[in-house]
Amino acid sequence: MIVVKNRPELEKMRLAGKISGQALRLAGQLVAPGVTTGEIDKQVEAFIRSQGAIPSFLGYGGFPASACISINNEVIHGIPSHSRVIHEGDIVSVDVGAYIDGFHGDNAATFPCGEISDEAKELLRVTKAGLEAGIAAATAGNRIGDISAAVQALVEAAGFDVVTEYVGHGVGRDMHEDPEVPNFGQASHGPRLVSGMTLAIEPMVNVSGRAVKRLKDGWTVITASGSLSAHFEHSVAITENGPVILTDPD
Repeated sequence: MIVVKNRPELEKMRLAGKISGQALRLAGQLVAPGVTTGEIDKQVEAFIRSQGAIPSFLGYGGFPASACISINNEVIHGIPSHSRVIHEGDIVSVDVGAYIDGFHGDNAATFPCGEISDEAKELLRVTKAGLEAGIAAATAGNRIGDISAAVQALVEAAGFDVVTEYVGHGVGRDMHEDPEVPNFGQASHGPRLVSGMTLAIEPMVNVSGRAVKRLKDGWTVITASGSLSAHFEHSVAITENGPVILTDPD
């Protein structure tokens, strides 16, 4: 069932989203050679709690950390560790959410560590542009498939591949709500978008091949090809005046 939010609920989601966005921005600022993913996770958790919120991911389905931190060919759900060191040239995907006053925010971005390859730069540019294209299609009267098709068209035109095994989702009182928001599909298909719907739109894009596999830790998802992967995400509200990004840190 798709849950439509009223104005007071959307205001609460703005707060959860802002804290999530600020936590993500902090994580990006911490990405540097020699820093561990465990240290980033520790500081992200401390910030979220300092705002009176709770990390959405900590304990969710048994996940052991407050942020998913995935490096290079890791697509999503990387487990932070104080032994996992970030190196110059890495790309680091951070996915983080905050829960406050009954609602979740959820967002992600992929950050460069120092100077990265031209291929990695293009991957980040295209994945972020795919998110922007999906958000632009998230207007009342359109359908979920319009978001999906917009993301897929932009990504594939650049020669990259969207992950099909994992998708975006509704977000609100639960971190994962209906409907699913794939990054592939046909325009004019799927549930119709109405004012008050809140969606986590999140392209996951691989340099080569859609296929992914999960590691033995039960969480970390990597590209089957071994190629780089990037991930960008915003929580977005459908409004009569167009899409509103709820996870804007400012």
